[in-house]
Amino acid sequence: MSDDPTPADPQTPEWLGGSEGPPPDPTRSARGPAKPALPKRFYEAAGLAPHGEGFRLTLDGRPANTPARNPLALPTRALAEAVAAEWAAQVAVIDPATMPLTRLANTAIDGVAPRRDAVVDDLSAYAGTDLLAYRAGEPDRLVRAQGEAWDPVLDWAHAALGARFILGEGVMHVTQPDTTVAALRRGIEETEGPFRLAALHTLTTLTGSLVLALAVLRDHLSPAEAWAAAHVDETYQASVWGGDAEAEARHALRQAEFEAAARLAQLSR
Repeated sequence: MSDDPTPADPQTPEWLGGSEGPPPDPTRSARGPAKPALPKRFYEAAGLAPHGEGFRLTLDGRPANTPARNPLALPTRALAEAVAAEWAAQVAVIDPATMPLTRLANTAIDGVAPRRDAVVDDLSAYAGTDLLAYRAGEPDRLVRAQGEAWDPVLDWAHAALGARFILGEGVMHVTQPDTTVAALRRGIEETEGPFRLAALHTLTTLTGSLVLALAVLRDHLSPAEAWAAAHVDETYQASVWGGDAEAEARHALRQAEFEAAARLAQLSR
């Protein structure tokens, strides 16, 4: 099968191998008065085809593209099958909110692959501001909870990565040793390929902790363990003041995105 898109139905989105034309305006939805309508499902079957050393998503046998018109190609069969399953699960419309692996794959291909150095730099900034280095001074129950959740992970970071952190109390900035920052940057640079680097970026930004993200990426922590560690403070506050339905809904959405990033990392190696 050719990797080049074949002529398509004019209703097929161009970034999925449809008709050629100017790329969509990324600011249009921000300027418009309402949320854009979701595209209708236009294909019968989602599958995959060999592409280089990996696999490319196909829709009714036609090769699919990313929003930036790059081949929607995945590095492993396991990841390609998972992405194809997201497309197969769409019903009347194509809803990106229900396709986290596809969205992350698009990010990896369109955003991370051509800008690897910039992504490494962005992630390296978290080395000096990691969540696990900032501790509460009181109450004692929260102090203990943070220590029980975070100290073993910092011990792992020292043993596995050579990163030793200076801990601070409250929100005042703590300057970490240059050797620690350099060690964590090496950990980022050692991340293989744009898909795992995209996963690492998402894991880090959703938790505020590069250490927790690296621990998930390197199979030291499960996604559930890392997510719980990242939210020790919120768990404590909820135990004191009770839960908030709106906040819990946002939390659940972020957790689902976190778990999808961890899955992307696992399936792409």
